[in-house]
Amino acid sequence: MKLYPIKFTPLYKYRLWGGEKLKTQLNKDYNENNIGESWEISDVKGDETKVANGPLEGKTLKQLIQQYKGDFVGKPVYETFGEEFPLLIKFIDAKTPLSIQVHPSNELAKERHDSFGKNEMWYVMGADKDAELIVGFEKEIDKTEYQKHLENDTILEVMHHETVSKGDTFYIPTGRVHAIGAGVLLAEIQQTSDVTYRIYDYKRVDAITGKERELHNDLALDAIDFTYHSHFKTDYKTEANTSNKLVHSPYFKTNFMKVDGTLEKDYSGLGSFVIYMCVSGGLELQSGNTSYSLKMGETILLPASLSHVKIESENAEFLEIYL
Repeated sequence: MKLYPIKFTPLYKYRLWGGEKLKTQLNKDYNENNIGESWEISDVKGDETKVANGPLEGKTLKQLIQQYKGDFVGKPVYETFGEEFPLLIKFIDAKTPLSIQVHPSNELAKERHDSFGKNEMWYVMGADKDAELIVGFEKEIDKTEYQKHLENDTILEVMHHETVSKGDTFYIPTGRVHAIGAGVLLAEIQQTSDVTYRIYDYKRVDAITGKERELHNDLALDAIDFTYHSHFKTDYKTEANTSNKLVHSPYFKTNFMKVDGTLEKDYSGLGSFVIYMCVSGGLELQSGNTSYSLKMGETILLPASLSHVKIESENAEFLEIYL
């Protein structure tokens, strides 16, 4: 069977801090409360997303890789990762702040959890007035001072708080402490990993368990990068009808795209699948003789064997993601 642009059925995740924006602003279809994450494309064990459109409907991401191998993910990607899909793609809605947390490096994650590390990036799709992210430290700090702030319940005082608005983008490498603040709606691209070390959680009690959530400060201490940085936000261009470099890391490459009119893309030399995450407006994607619509809050995967696509829109903004 010839491969085609694939949409997956999202997996909706309850979170203590989740709100309603995934439903009210991104038109996600669920009935539960406190849904904080929509896992758009996932190969996390037990949480594999399934195809939502076309003849392959119902197949998991893992089954597609097993069946189509390099034609699906790209020959270089398949040679590196085999049947493991390397990325986890999400939309996140934080009604209240997430815990302050850190992700372990690839080496630590492999040793402790037999997992990838969790390098990730955020693209802010919307933010309430004065909404902020926590990214890194506000000043030079060492391990001893950090531990004193933890003991004294003053850790928030040494975190870097940054007020954000639509379009703000941050790369979060492993080791960098971080948290999404209340009122932020964002797209997240990350390595396929669900390993998080929680450092501070505002002493909140989960309504379902009736208990405070577990902290992982012993594990986190060896994972934290204490290097001070004066600037965290990613600078990028927003030129129409071209791929504007956003975050290019060893783990994924992401570009910002804004389409006004018609744009043709040639991926024949890329050697990777491509993912579009629509972050504003909507577009029509044509592959072969078939058209696919993509609206704000939707995601589509272009298998590596699809070398050419045509995009038509008057107002689309989307993230272009590949390896």
